[in-house]
Amino acid sequence: MFSSRLPSRLAANALARRLSRCTSSGRDILDLTLSNPTVAGIAYPPAVHDALAMGERTTYHPEPKGLLPAREAISAYYQETQGLEVSPEDLVLTASTSEAYGHLFKVLADPGDEVLIPAPGYPLFQYLARLEGLVPVSYPSWFLGAWHVDFEALADRITSRTRAILVVNPNNPTGAYLDRRAYDEMVELCARHDLAIVSDEVFTDYPHGPIPGDIVRTVASREEVLCFSLGGVSKTLGLPGLKLSWILVNGPASLKQRALERLEFVSDSFLSVGTPVQEALPALMACRAAVQRAILERLELNRSFLTSLLQPESAVSLVPAQAGWYQVLRVPLVAPEESLAVALLEQERVLVHPGFLFDFPREGHFVASLLVQPDRWRAGVRRLVRRVDVWVRSL
Repeated sequence: MFSSRLPSRLAANALARRLSRCTSSGRDILDLTLSNPTVAGIAYPPAVHDALAMGERTTYHPEPKGLLPAREAISAYYQETQGLEVSPEDLVLTASTSEAYGHLFKVLADPGDEVLIPAPGYPLFQYLARLEGLVPVSYPSWFLGAWHVDFEALADRITSRTRAILVVNPNNPTGAYLDRRAYDEMVELCARHDLAIVSDEVFTDYPHGPIPGDIVRTVASREEVLCFSLGGVSKTLGLPGLKLSWILVNGPASLKQRALERLEFVSDSFLSVGTPVQEALPALMACRAAVQRAILERLELNRSFLTSLLQPESAVSLVPAQAGWYQVLRVPLVAPEESLAVALLEQERVLVHPGFLFDFPREGHFVASLLVQPDRWRAGVRRLVRRVDVWVRSL
C-alpha cells in the first residue's frame, strides 16, 4: 500500500525511546544536541525583528527563481564575505536546503540513478535521495590528523548510474573544509565521468579561527564542471524558522544555462518560498554580522571550556574541527556507541548524538552541539567526561 521510497520501519531507535521515557517522566535532560539558535539564548539585534515586520506583505508576485531583491541580497553576501562576483540570475531560492536537494535530484537524475554521499555526513541525505527514487552510495573520509576524502574509494563507487557527488563544506559534523587539492581532484573526477558536484555550504560562515588560504569556501566559484553551492538563512542568519535557502549554479556556460532552465521549471512547479521572507531578506542580511558574531562567541566560549576541561589523562578527546556548530568527541569503545549514549542518558541525564548516526567509518564517537547555553554545556560535558572516565576505570 505504501511507497518503497520510505523506510520499511519507522520505529524510534533505542536512544530515542529512552529519551521519550525520560522527558515524559519530567526529568531534566542536559541536551547537548541542541542546534536551534532561536532557543539557545542567542541575542538577536532588534533590527531582525524590525526586518521581519517589514516582510508582512499581502501582494503576491510569484517568481520561479525568487524575488530579484532577495537574490541581489544573496549576491551581495558572496561579494562581501568572499569577494565573489555572483549574478542574481545564477541563484534559485528554495524553502530549505532539503528542498534544494530535492530540486537538484529531480534535475540531475532519473529514478534508480545513484548519488555519492559523504561519510561521515549528515544522515538526512540517505532519506532525501530515496524519497526522489535515487540510490544513495556512501564514500568515506578518514581522520589522519585531519579529515581526508578517500578518493580511491570514491572513484571505485562511480558507476554508469552515478549522477552527482555530494559534499558538505565544511562538513557536518566533522567541521572539515574541502581544501583546494581535494577540490581539484574532485573536479577532475567529475569531469572524467560527467558528474555534477552538489556542495552544502551552510556552515561556511562559522570558522574556528582564521580560514587557511587553501580552503575552498564556495564550490560554485569555478566553471570546469557543473556545480551547485547551497546556503540558507537557517545558518547564515541563525533563523531556521524563516524557511529560505538558495542554490548557486556554475559550470560550463551551456550546461549552466540548461541546469538553470530546469531548476526554474521545477521551482515554478512548487513556488514554495514565502513572499514575506523574500521581502524581508535584504534587511535581514544587513543584520548578518551581528547575529554571526553572537553565535561565534557562543561556539568559542563552549569550545574553550571543553578544551580546558579535558586533561591528557582523560578518556575523552577532541577530534579537531575547522568550522561549524558541532564538536566530535572520541570516546573509548567500552560498549557499542548506541549503548554508551543510552547509558549516558540514563546515568547522567546527558543527551549526545552517537557517531553511527553520521556514518562514521569506525565507532567510538559522540557528537555534541556547541550552541548549547553555556551553563548547561558546562554541566553536561562535566558529567559526560566524568562518566566516561568511570566506565574506563571499571574495566
